[in-house]
Amino acid sequence: MSERKKIDPVLKVELVEKYLRDEIGIREAARQAGLSGSGTESFRKWIDIYQNEGPAGLLEQKSFKAYSLELKISAVNDYLEGKGSLQAVAARYGLRSKTQLQRWLESYNTLGKIKCRGSGGGSYMRKARGTTYEERLEIVLDCLANDKNYGAMALKYECSYQQVRNWVLKYEKMGAEGLEDRRGRRAGTQPARSPGEELRDKIAELERKNRDLQMENDLLKKVRELEMKDRYL
Repeated sequence: MSERKKIDPVLKVELVEKYLRDEIGIREAARQAGLSGSGTESFRKWIDIYQNEGPAGLLEQKSFKAYSLELKISAVNDYLEGKGSLQAVAARYGLRSKTQLQRWLESYNTLGKIKCRGSGGGSYMRKARGTTYEERLEIVLDCLANDKNYGAMALKYECSYQQVRNWVLKYEKMGAEGLEDRRGRRAGTQPARSPGEELRDKIAELERKNRDLQMENDLLKKVRELEMKDRYL
C-alpha cells in the first residue's frame, strides 16, 4: 500500500499522537498506517502537519492551500537569517510542514527566485546594487566558505542572487582580478584577465591603429590639396 491510497485521517491522528507520546516508534507507526517504501518520510510529514496545525491539519484537504509571495519571502528570509530551525519557521508562518519551506529555499538557492502560484502570481528576486571591489571580494570569499549558498549571501549582503553567482564564477576563473569593475575603461588600457579579453584588446588595438592611419592619410591628402592649390595661384 502507498500513501496515495486513501488513509483514514482519524488513523493518522491516532498514530501521530501515539508517536508523540513515545508509545510507538516511527517505523511501526508507518507500518500500521500501511505506508511502504519511504513510509517513514511520509509519516514525518504528518507529524509536521500535526505540530503546525493540530489534528485538524490531518483531515482531508479539499483544496490546495496557497501562500502569498510576501509570506514566502518573509519565511525564507527568517530561516536564512538564523531566526529559527526549519520546523520553527514553518510553524511560525502556519505552513503545513517544513517540507514546504525546504522547497522555497531550494528554489531560491538554485534559481535565485521564489515563485508564487497563488492568486497574486509573480516571483521574487532581490535587485542588483552597486558594490566596490572590496565588497565583491568579501562576498565571494564568504560565499565560497559557505558551500556557494548564493541565496543566503544575496540576503546577507542585500544584493541579487545573480550578482553573487557571477562574482563567484569570475573569481574561480580569473582570481581576484576578475572582480575588478572595468566598465567605462577603454579596451586594451588594462591588463587582460582572460583569453577572451586578450583577443578583445588586440582587436581594439588594431582598430585604433587603423583609425590613426586613416587620420594620417586624410591629413596628407589635405596637405597635397593645399600644395596643388598654391601652385596655381
